[in-house]
Amino acid sequence: MAKDGKHGKSGKAGKHGKDDKRGKDAGRDGAGAGPVADLRSLLRVAPGGEPVRLRAHDSSGTPGGPAGKKQALAETAEMGVRLAELQERLFAQSTTGDPRALLIVLQGMDTSGKGGTVKHVVGHLNPSGLRFRAFKAPTHEEKQHPFLWRIRRALPRPGEIGIFDRSHYEDVLIVRVRNLVPRATWSKRYRTINAFEQSLADDGVTIVKVFLHIGHDEQRDRLLERLDNPEKHWKFNVGDIEERALWPDYQKAYEVALEKCSTDAAPWYLVPADRKWYRNWAVSKLLLEHLELMDPQYPKGDFDVEECRARLLTS
Repeated sequence: MAKDGKHGKSGKAGKHGKDDKRGKDAGRDGAGAGPVADLRSLLRVAPGGEPVRLRAHDSSGTPGGPAGKKQALAETAEMGVRLAELQERLFAQSTTGDPRALLIVLQGMDTSGKGGTVKHVVGHLNPSGLRFRAFKAPTHEEKQHPFLWRIRRALPRPGEIGIFDRSHYEDVLIVRVRNLVPRATWSKRYRTINAFEQSLADDGVTIVKVFLHIGHDEQRDRLLERLDNPEKHWKFNVGDIEERALWPDYQKAYEVALEKCSTDAAPWYLVPADRKWYRNWAVSKLLLEHLELMDPQYPKGDFDVEECRARLLTS
């Protein structure tokens, strides 16, 4: 972490000293209304291909969020208990043949907090019911198959919660920005993705796609923080600087992906990610809302409880 104002006005201390109490900009994007019952509606990217302009969304905003960091941390912890209960119900229900599962897709620029979200949100859940996959650059084997091949192999099974750190959307993001395949190839993938996600929904998979929206200055501050702390050097990649130089291209690529692939079956949710406490709270609430809509139930036993009790007492 920078000390003594090393990073000037954009330094972490100067920018987020207001995290424990709402700053004057924290009320934008609907934050001033306080907690909402349905965060899905507030953060959802409207389906139908309506234009998305990321600059119009405050990356440091807290739409629908608690009054500040302290309250958000408390509520996130409370939601963790409820999430664990619903996860167990989902898994238990699958033992009787229920095909349903849930898939969380996390996308965002470098340092937007995909890994941190997994740690702080999914950390409350039982690992045996989770299926996590971080998608890096495709391997030689993966390149020999259609782009969805490796995605299909990582999907959650019935009763599981799957988490994708990056996903099939890389094939319309970095592939597009870096010109890794011809335009004629990646431009067809939006429709392929929509059809793929619709098929998942038809098979009982609830898809929660979250775009972690980080600001340009905030990303720089987080990269500088990694440089300033030797214990975080392992997280720093020189290539991140090169990718940062392509920021406008990536923003455009994300806007198009959000526009074209926010559907009724699999909508996108735009979560401001400059404030980590809000990011974790919002993703927890989105996950909780979806699981509550799924409403998994413990299956009823197909045996006589009293008879089994009597047998055990005499054994």
